[in-house]
Amino acid sequence: MDTQNPSAPPRAQSRIAGKNHPHQNAHARPGGVIHDNTRHTTRFTVIGNHLAQHPELSGLAIGLAVYIQSLPTGARVDIKTLAARFPEGPTRIAAALRELETHGYLRRTRERTPGGRIVTRTISCNQPGHRGTAADTPSRPARRPDPAERPPRKRLPTVPEPAYPSPTLLRTATDLLAGLRHHDSRLLLSVTDTEHLAPGVAAWLERDLTPTAVQHALTADLPPEDLRRPAALLAHRLAAQLPPPPPFRAPAPLPDVRHPLQNCEGCDRAFRSPCPGHCRDCRSDLLEAA
Repeated sequence: MDTQNPSAPPRAQSRIAGKNHPHQNAHARPGGVIHDNTRHTTRFTVIGNHLAQHPELSGLAIGLAVYIQSLPTGARVDIKTLAARFPEGPTRIAAALRELETHGYLRRTRERTPGGRIVTRTISCNQPGHRGTAADTPSRPARRPDPAERPPRKRLPTVPEPAYPSPTLLRTATDLLAGLRHHDSRLLLSVTDTEHLAPGVAAWLERDLTPTAVQHALTADLPPEDLRRPAALLAHRLAAQLPPPPPFRAPAPLPDVRHPLQNCEGCDRAFRSPCPGHCRDCRSDLLEAA
């Protein structure tokens, strides 16, 4: 651990019997752990047993909480940075951070910088539920809310509509949305979100864009932090970055019709006509004779 916790006592405390002495009471519980401890005086962080022995947190979540509490103020703890530091992938790290947020060890808020950019602020809590106070007992797990008490889900932004929503076009749009998770695991969409976004993607495809171009527009320059509502972000991009319709192209003129050659039934001279008969001169003679 690199940072000394300012809440650590300034003086060395007395030894704890049976914990700091490795051989004292070694036979009290056969097969149990024996502590061979050395007191830290620098480069240490105080971690409560309510975290180290939390009954509901996963090992990865506990490890990330310990690592984050040891970092200095201002250190980056977004998913991308943590995934580069640890062997676990972004998906597992994101799930572990949600565990810590659920149990009060992390608070994440979104703030706007003076430059207008939206950033995520992460607050690490070494005592969940006790801001600025100390407690030796583990915090109670958050009560699971009653479904009837949950607020209604915020509606997604509207998306463009295609002029001609053919089934083939909507099928291509749905397949494109379902494949976004292969490019970024945070873009895993539900069936409801996909059905809402598919017309917007179809409107892009209808404007002479290839599926690859639409996919790049939706996945390029995503924020590095965790996406709380990926479908809302995609809906905003589909509406705000909708390209203009393709330029009007006049239809190409029809080619001149050139009929095959026929042999005149009167003079046996060749002439062009869609069907056999008489040439122009013979038709004139026939009309005069009549």
